Parts: sequence; structure tokens; C-alpha cells
Amino acid sequence: MEGIKLMLYQQCEAFIKERIKTASTALQQARAASNDDTKSSAGDKFETSREMMQQEIDRNMRLLMDAEENERNLHALETIPFSESVRNGSLVVTDQGIFYLSISAGQLKIEGMVYFAISSASPIGKALLGKQKGDKVEFNGRKYLIKEVG
Repeated sequence: MEGIKLMLYQQCEAFIKERIKTASTALQQARAASNDDTKSSAGDKFETSREMMQQEIDRNMRLLMDAEENERNLHALETIPFSESVRNGSLVVTDQGIFYLSISAGQLKIEGMVYFAISSASPIGKALLGKQKGDKVEFNGRKYLIKEVG
């Protein structure tokens, strides 16, 4: 199970690095576009355009900050020891799917198996936290039996 967790961690790391790269590039492009914009004789049109560019910069800045926070959260998992209870860094095998509590990276595939990288702050992540092998969890009207925690 440790080998699978390492591969999932690496996929989550690649996912978050790509998000950081994308957000950084978009932020640089938005800033460059804002700096290149010159004031025209149509003042109101310029101000509206400038405000839209600033909103784009702000949005990309938030995306970048969120991605960087996810990266810090992911790196914090490296030092978390094994536990029989579900917590950050746990691989949770249920009768409805396999969940890796780390960051919200969605569906990941390893060796033909599907895993779901979820945040412990997500609704299903919160429901799983603290549970152990044999426990049952209900989420969105579905019951999950925890078969294994690693």
C-alpha cells in the first residue's frame, strides 16, 4: 500500500505543479496585457477595460495562492506517520471506491485502478476523518464500508 500511496502522492504533486504553472502564466499574461494597454480618447472605455484586466489579475492571483496552499498541504503529508484511523495522507479502501486524503486532484489511475484524491476539507473527506477499518460512513445517500486504512 505504501508504494501506491507514493505514486498517488507523485501524481498529486504533478497535478499541483501544473496548476501553479498555469496560474503563474495566466497572471503574467494578464499583467503584461494591463501594462500594454494605453489610454485612449474614450476614457470610460479605457477604465472599463482596465477594471476587467485588474479583475483577471486578481482572479489569477487567487488561483495561484490556492495552488500554492495546496502544495504546502501536500508536502506536509510527507511527515505524517501511519495511523489506523483515517487522517490526512491516508489511503482509504471502501466498498464504493478508494480515496487518498491529500488534495482535491480528482480521479487518478495507477496500474489500471481508479483512486480519488480528495481533501480532508471536502464533504466526503470530513465524513471519513477519524474512521477505522469496519466503520461505515454515509455520504450523499450512499453508504461506504471502510475495508482498509493505510
